[in-house]
Amino acid sequence: MPATETKSSTGRRKTAVAHVWVSEGTGEMTINSLSFEEYLPTIDLQNSVIAPFQTLNMVNKFDVKAIVKGGGKHAQAIAIRHAISRSLTLFDPEHRKLIKPEGFLTRDPRMKERKKPGRPGARARFQFSKR
Repeated sequence: MPATETKSSTGRRKTAVAHVWVSEGTGEMTINSLSFEEYLPTIDLQNSVIAPFQTLNMVNKFDVKAIVKGGGKHAQAIAIRHAISRSLTLFDPEHRKLIKPEGFLTRDPRMKERKKPGRPGARARFQFSKR
């Protein structure tokens, strides 16, 4: 019996980076060695992660193992979704036609703006006193 094929990819959002390994299986998902529901407690975050599978009507057909670092829970969930979408396109290039219009393959480029020297924040100014 041949071994199941595993595809790996990386997804990012803000400062969150997710490394994901996707293989054909029963739909088991682990994130940082925790179960999917345990790591992402809200339904909204869970739905955002499984959205690529729902788009392709392939829920419970792939096992996912993810390691994610940085950012908050929401950014991590979107980074995982980005990585899963990339992996699914590696399994079958035809999947790209369905996933791409949903925006799951696009990396969200928005980042926190850096603090500028001589100012209290990125755009904030110290209070101006005329006299």
